[in-house]
Amino acid sequence: MPIGVIVNGLSVAIGGMIGALVGGRLKQEFKDNLNLVFGICSMSMGISSIVLMENMPAVVFAVIIGTALGLWIHLGERINRGAGWMEQGVAKWFPAKKSNMEKQEFTATLVTVIVLFCASGTGIYGSIISGMTGDHSILMAKSILDLFTALIFACSLGMVVSVIAIPQMVIFLILFFCAGIIYPMCTPAMIADFKACGGFIILATGFRMVKLRMFPIADMIPGMILVMPASWLWVNYILPLVS
Repeated sequence: MPIGVIVNGLSVAIGGMIGALVGGRLKQEFKDNLNLVFGICSMSMGISSIVLMENMPAVVFAVIIGTALGLWIHLGERINRGAGWMEQGVAKWFPAKKSNMEKQEFTATLVTVIVLFCASGTGIYGSIISGMTGDHSILMAKSILDLFTALIFACSLGMVVSVIAIPQMVIFLILFFCAGIIYPMCTPAMIADFKACGGFIILATGFRMVKLRMFPIADMIPGMILVMPASWLWVNYILPLVS
């Protein structure tokens, strides 16, 4: 049962509705300070996953090569482009609310929000772990963050933020059920290393939230595809040669 995916989608929808109703009552200082707390929470989630790592060389290899691959194929740009197409459909039904934002700024912010909710490393990682092991804790923690993030963005974008919950749930449900299919082929070490790889991405997301370093989060996603094969190869072929 994809409980984590459903709760995450509902948190975005509810947060968006509350934010649209609250409007401009929240001060910018309040939003900025809350975002810092989001960042430190994301970092702690990432660290808690990294410490589960079983095979460090395999995870480090997957993160570096996966990021290099993502940068090479311009994955981040492609995701932003896809979010731009999605924005056109969403904004058609929910045009910009009356605010100080210009049309171009509204579009750019909405694309950012779509990427944040639908293509974040935390969401992808959490959905796959939820489908593999039934552990919904990552998505539950993400739901709390997304509730308030959606609320803050909806203060300026309006009810359109709530609608993003629909494509988000579709994407995460696909990942959830696909993960359940590959789970029987995975060893405990492979799953632990996958969690650690996802932890690096969540940690990097926290750094972005507090604006310390703007890590290429979207370009790091291929690492999650490479880490399980890398972990298996390390344990079965490379480790016996060096031990």
